[in-house]
Amino acid sequence: MINVTQTFLPPLAEYEAQVARAWKNQWLTNRGELVLELEDKLKSYLGVNQMVITNNGTIPLQIAVKLFGRGGEVITTPFSYVATTAAIVWEHCTPVFVDIDPNYLTIDETKLEAAITNKTTAILATHVFGNPCAVEAIEHVAKKHGLMVIYDAAHCFGVKYKGQSIFNFGDISTCSFHATKLFHTAEGGAFFCKDPNVAHQMFYSHNFGHNGPLDFHGLGINGKISELQAAMGLSVLPYMSEVLSARKAVVAFYEQNLDFGKVRTIKIRENTDWNYSYYPIIFESETALRAVQQRLNEKGIFPRRYFYPSLNTVAYAKGTEMPISEQVAACVLCLPLYVGLENQTLQQICNLINS
Repeated sequence: MINVTQTFLPPLAEYEAQVARAWKNQWLTNRGELVLELEDKLKSYLGVNQMVITNNGTIPLQIAVKLFGRGGEVITTPFSYVATTAAIVWEHCTPVFVDIDPNYLTIDETKLEAAITNKTTAILATHVFGNPCAVEAIEHVAKKHGLMVIYDAAHCFGVKYKGQSIFNFGDISTCSFHATKLFHTAEGGAFFCKDPNVAHQMFYSHNFGHNGPLDFHGLGINGKISELQAAMGLSVLPYMSEVLSARKAVVAFYEQNLDFGKVRTIKIRENTDWNYSYYPIIFESETALRAVQQRLNEKGIFPRRYFYPSLNTVAYAKGTEMPISEQVAACVLCLPLYVGLENQTLQQICNLINS
């Protein structure tokens, strides 16, 4: 069976060696030696100054919306994983959707200002499939109206825009280290902040609000990662060059062998060093997508309709019509992409789609 992704697993002995350190320390959680070491190595690898690893990629989104959404309206994209909109609703804010650019698939920055009201507190946009939003234009609008910018950068590990980490843009960026991502800690995530004051608020909020063992800065939640998860991250990180190279080769195969007469793929924004996190193709119709998906499934190949549905159509979001997002969501299919996919399998996938 060929799934849309497959978790990259480092040699078991290397993971066991990292876990043994936690056993020796008798320290399994609460930011132990392995977590601190992984944060330092990730800062160096990614080129960022401030980051905190968390127990998943959704918690930092929720904390950011809790702190800076302030119960108001949060402008967001309808084309993202459900966690983006769910975090807004969960934290008692109101999602206000802005449609997407049909090529980049990110929020359409030219439509942001029309969505701003006196209740707007923040913009929460998604770098879709690792493809950056129009970050300069979004920052301009946000500064003009005094809004916080939060990026759901779940797919963006290793992505650079104009030579620097995509995590360095916006007031807060979040990332997922879930097992399906190219870098992972089995389950995990992180947040990144430029402003030390924002980083401080995010940090104490992910640790029950603690200011030392007996005092509290304010309200908080448990977003801490364990030493066992950090052990996985420390074991995976040395293989990132191999992971990225293998994924790049799979994407190149698709680019060379798919017939783009009746399907298209995402346009990567200029000046981007992409990470090959997903490979979406967009069909002319949902009927065509369903026919191809069925044919692939019959051969034991399972791509994913991702992202589907358009989030403005989810009942609790209560969104208005978003024609571009709804059309793309109905017609997009992410193809298998992971380390170890053989050319013979890739050729079969391409042949089935082309035919």
